[in-house]
Amino acid sequence: MIDTQKTFKTKVLGVTLAIMAIAMVVSTGTRVLAQTAETAPVTITADDPAAPYDNAVAAENAVKSNGEGLDRVIKGTENWGDEHNISVLRFIQNIGKSTGIYQIATQKRVAPSESGFKPEIKEAPEKDWGTAPGWQSLIMIAIGFLIVYLAVGKGFEPLLLIPIGFGTILVNIVGAGMGELPDGMLAIIYHAGVGNEFFPMLIFMGIGAMTDFGPLIANPKTAILGGAAQFGVFFTLFGVAVMNMFGLNYNIMQACAIGIIGGADGPTSIYVSGKLAPELMGVIAVAAYSYMALVPMIQPPIMKLLTSKKERLIRMPNPRAVPKMEKVLFPLMLLLLTILLLPPAAPLIGMLAFGNFVKESGAATRLSKTMENELMNIVSIVLSLGVGSQMTPEKIIKAESVGIIVLGLVAFAVATAAGLLMAKLMNVFLPKNKKINPLIGSAGVSAVPMAARVANKVGQAEDPMNFLLMNAMGPNVAGVIGTAMAAGVFIATYGGLR
Repeated sequence: MIDTQKTFKTKVLGVTLAIMAIAMVVSTGTRVLAQTAETAPVTITADDPAAPYDNAVAAENAVKSNGEGLDRVIKGTENWGDEHNISVLRFIQNIGKSTGIYQIATQKRVAPSESGFKPEIKEAPEKDWGTAPGWQSLIMIAIGFLIVYLAVGKGFEPLLLIPIGFGTILVNIVGAGMGELPDGMLAIIYHAGVGNEFFPMLIFMGIGAMTDFGPLIANPKTAILGGAAQFGVFFTLFGVAVMNMFGLNYNIMQACAIGIIGGADGPTSIYVSGKLAPELMGVIAVAAYSYMALVPMIQPPIMKLLTSKKERLIRMPNPRAVPKMEKVLFPLMLLLLTILLLPPAAPLIGMLAFGNFVKESGAATRLSKTMENELMNIVSIVLSLGVGSQMTPEKIIKAESVGIIVLGLVAFAVATAAGLLMAKLMNVFLPKNKKINPLIGSAGVSAVPMAARVANKVGQAEDPMNFLLMNAMGPNVAGVIGTAMAAGVFIATYGGLR
């Protein structure tokens, strides 16, 4: 017999410990991620004549800013003001002020400047990564060949990994100069569309033209699974805080850009890093696209660990057939809600809605086919080559870069686990004949349609006649929307500070 009282106490203890852990991180988050020179403790020494202490013992007991732990100022944030510090109240206020409703009611539109460009930001848009010995280029070339092998030999998303692998190989050929401006082909590609929002926007347009939102419309509750998977994005902020406590230097805006990797969405990662942390864009893009491609390796062990065989055998009926009118109205309603509630996410959601509306309306078949085929293929090639061009030793073989790659893996794993656990939680409240197979919760990340295919494959490994693909597409496309919304929240909160 199951000891229900003991089980209940165990769950209460687990929830209590989780709340305490989150409270501890939040309480130290301001000092770890966004402490400025104004809020940092002042360094006091025993021989300082201005020190209000009578002896050296009292001075030694004083709080010191010695560049370590919680008492140090993050490198590069010495001149930041109080507006950069973490504050729950300010966070809520910024979200409220960033809504389209508030801005329409209170703000006046300002005409673009004569130059057509935004004022130059104070901080350098590019980080000085230093130099690396030539022999390390051989290591990166070997990594490039490994990426190509994984794509061709193991079948891990060859459309992404083959150009990324070749971009890595070509940019690291010593003396070729393919990654150097003004003439290097890979450098031109990166600065033309990867280092800004151009290519990501085109990719989102293509994704919209390729995506069928029918499964999500037919079963709206699967949107909860896509939302749950975004926990990995926000959980990463805690991971960044922990790494800072051990001596790395990530500020709050860089933490937000790193966190988006948890959504397994390469275009969104590039977009957010361009807005908040352009100096880390290359490494973040490489990490995001790498984990997108490695979904078939990363997710299955987590799925089997967190689900029982009985749960994996749950069969779900195929979603209902969605009328064309619902499919046509969905992107328009999605765009309208974004305009009113979260305009910073409108560039991503807008292009997604544009591509999807052209497809579903059927009024411009040539355009929709171009978006999802020729244009998508061309942009995918140049974008992936541009991402591979950032795989150079002075950027990758660094503690900060390794930290980003590790944090990205943690974020992606947590996002997968959160989707699975949310599905299990939903089953507690659903009728017996309407249970959800928890495997589709793992598809809540933005890797469309890779994550949905993986959920279907793991399900069929237990029962070859169990087809989960269409049900998994619901949380999968919801994850795309959810990650774009998370990106909008970060940009709304900190985007105006650069």
